[in-house]
Amino acid sequence: MIAWAGLLAAATAAVLPPGPGISETLADQRVAAIRNLRYDLSFRIPAKKSDPIGAAEVVRFDLRAPGSVVLDFDQPRDHLRQVLSNGQAVDFVFTDGHLVLPQSASKTGENALTIDFTAGDEALNRNADFLYTLFVPARAHLTFPCFDQPSLKARYTLTLEVPPDWQVVANGAGAARTSQRVHFAETPPLPTYLFAFAAGKFQVETAQRQGRTFRMFHRETDAAKVARNRDAIFDLHARALSWLEDYTGIPYPWGKFDFVLIPSFQFGGMEHPGAILYNASTLMLDPSATQNQLLNRASTISHETAHMWFGDLVTMRWFNDVWMKEVMANFMAAKIVNPSFPQVNHDLRFLLEHYPSAYDVDRTAGANPIRQPLANLNEAGSLYGNIIYDKAPIVMRQLEGIAGVDGFRNGLRDYLKRYSFANATWLDLVQILEARKPGQVAAWSRVWVERRGRPEIQTDGTSSGFRILQRDPLHRGLVWPQHLDIAVGYPDHIDHLPADLRGASVAVPIPSGIPRPVYVLPNGAGLGYGLFLLDPPTLHYLLAHLEDIPDALTRGSAWIDIWENLLEARLTPAQFFDLAVRALPKETDQQNTERVLAYLAHVFWQFLPQPERLKRSPALEAFLRAGLGSARTASAKSAWFTAFRDTALTPQSLSWLERVWHREEKIEGLPLAETDEINIAMELAVRDVPAARQILATQLARTQNSDRKARLAFVVPALSTDVTERQQAFERFRSLDNRRHEPWVLESLHYLNHPLRQPQALRFLQPSLELLPEIQRTGDIFFPKRWMDSTLGYQRSPQAAKTVREFLAREKLPQRLEWVVLSSADNLFRAARIP
Repeated sequence: MIAWAGLLAAATAAVLPPGPGISETLADQRVAAIRNLRYDLSFRIPAKKSDPIGAAEVVRFDLRAPGSVVLDFDQPRDHLRQVLSNGQAVDFVFTDGHLVLPQSASKTGENALTIDFTAGDEALNRNADFLYTLFVPARAHLTFPCFDQPSLKARYTLTLEVPPDWQVVANGAGAARTSQRVHFAETPPLPTYLFAFAAGKFQVETAQRQGRTFRMFHRETDAAKVARNRDAIFDLHARALSWLEDYTGIPYPWGKFDFVLIPSFQFGGMEHPGAILYNASTLMLDPSATQNQLLNRASTISHETAHMWFGDLVTMRWFNDVWMKEVMANFMAAKIVNPSFPQVNHDLRFLLEHYPSAYDVDRTAGANPIRQPLANLNEAGSLYGNIIYDKAPIVMRQLEGIAGVDGFRNGLRDYLKRYSFANATWLDLVQILEARKPGQVAAWSRVWVERRGRPEIQTDGTSSGFRILQRDPLHRGLVWPQHLDIAVGYPDHIDHLPADLRGASVAVPIPSGIPRPVYVLPNGAGLGYGLFLLDPPTLHYLLAHLEDIPDALTRGSAWIDIWENLLEARLTPAQFFDLAVRALPKETDQQNTERVLAYLAHVFWQFLPQPERLKRSPALEAFLRAGLGSARTASAKSAWFTAFRDTALTPQSLSWLERVWHREEKIEGLPLAETDEINIAMELAVRDVPAARQILATQLARTQNSDRKARLAFVVPALSTDVTERQQAFERFRSLDNRRHEPWVLESLHYLNHPLRQPQALRFLQPSLELLPEIQRTGDIFFPKRWMDSTLGYQRSPQAAKTVREFLAREKLPQRLEWVVLSSADNLFRAARIP
């Protein structure tokens, strides 16, 4: 700011525009100039969603030297009713989403800007009877004038005027309330993306745990569902808080602890301190919840709670390091969850939770580095994805191995205490850990964190052992240092051999007198990372005997490797399908069962040609019904039933599903809730069963929860048997107002592009691609990738692959947006090559 302040002489003079978005240059200039930032905000929220929200604020800050002041506010000029600087009206320049005040309107030292304005709706997520803010990564300036960057933390005071029957929650503690007016106490320092409030018709549950009060705001109308989940939700939060206080050595820093369960929330959760937001369906589970859903709930709660320290207490300086807060939250969550599920193999959980999702991006031409440069926050949303959520925890586990468990924890404690309520970078943490392990951390980081892609790793047998070789598939000559635990398999046992792969290859000797193994899995213990190209004897053995491997973790690793080798065309979809059907009945770990069932459905829909799919359907359905019948727990039954429901095609199976939906037939040991019945109705409709329209109409009528009813009503046109109605359902998405509920849009897009609706779905491919830049510009952080996944996830035709390639060649998207398309299209490109 100060660097170009001299160019801003007076309000009537020509102004050098700061440009669209928030550039890193502008952010750095403001950090250098501004201190002691405070916002005192008030919003008047009407009962009617269509009425505007009146608002006012006082922004207080110290300027280190005289200069112009640039705030961010991306709304029409007429949204600003009055701007006063230090009590005086000021002539300002309004350009490119910025409010620019001349140097004459400010002074060295304390300043106060008083602004009357109409709040922008885009980030307020307004519904008929509730709303919630979601300002990540830099969307606060869509609602109110502010310095919208993570490196300018501020203290917030908030006043809300709401209808008298609405509940309210915000970061700060509620200090006072009249019937309609609520004042919240000042917060500790927060970046704009973590400032939050929610208001509306919520129920409030309160609980005491370990001397702390927790409040849960929700809209669930099923009292039995609330009662069934309530204590588990509070318990998981309390355990996570206790664990994190012990691990970090820092007491919970935010005072009160509230959280809000939002129907159809865009994310799994969002870590606003004192007011966490969650997707209601992630926490309020049905009786049919699978083991993975139970684990995911615990992980999500632990993840958001970990953010109270990692991201909230210490915040990245710039969003190029957004991955830091996400990896720490995910890495801590994996540790926190373990004691709550003593029966679960947590090494296997870590493997299955992170590796397949990380590989889904890292195997593709759209692979991106963990840490990326970022010139402007208007592109910050494109940094989010599986690489920072799933590859980064794998990489962080490597770093913990380098530093040692105690050294890693002590380094994090130093980092958190040194930068509490302030900002830090990845290199700040690297410096702390490098001091403890000189010469190891920085060099490791340059390959694993700064560069994109994964190594290709394979074995080369010799008479006395074998070698592990790695290569860079992008031909940059990179070497990824990592420790491997190699599973060397024999018919009756497994040996584990350690290997440090620090160059292009490493020799792994086999002791003399030991017979040659029947298989070698370089990632047998799930510690390594890369494309593990299995040698022919190992691949042959696994296709015939994978289920005979006695260790669940080794089996899980083998399944992931087999899947990756399938995608490299080193085995056929039919071979994988036959292996899964043969091996699943013998699988004893439900985590592996759920993973393989997901792989099986994927092969069925995307990699089997349609004639073969139809030919295999009767046997597959009988197999899944048998698995459902023999499963011993409701969780296991739910996994088998979901696989059956999502792949059923024959008239006999669809008739049985209809009877289940009509409640004429029950599944022994598997209670079905309203959510289950909605899903069955939609799957029947997309299969064009004769009574499809009536089923959907009846389901709408019998759905009791108003939020679930609204979501189903939105999706129904995408399920129509009429092609014209489906076309109209897609055309809705051209309007931003019809894209406000992103999960509703994605579910509709999923059914519009369902494999049973192809080739008609090809008509949506080109317009979906053309809308992508607008989706990125107007949507929340995960929307662009999920939009493309929902568009391309089932496509398999050469024509679809050609359309995508031609679009990319013609449009020249920004690199990160091109990566989004390439990663989403990867399975399409692979499937299109299958005869």
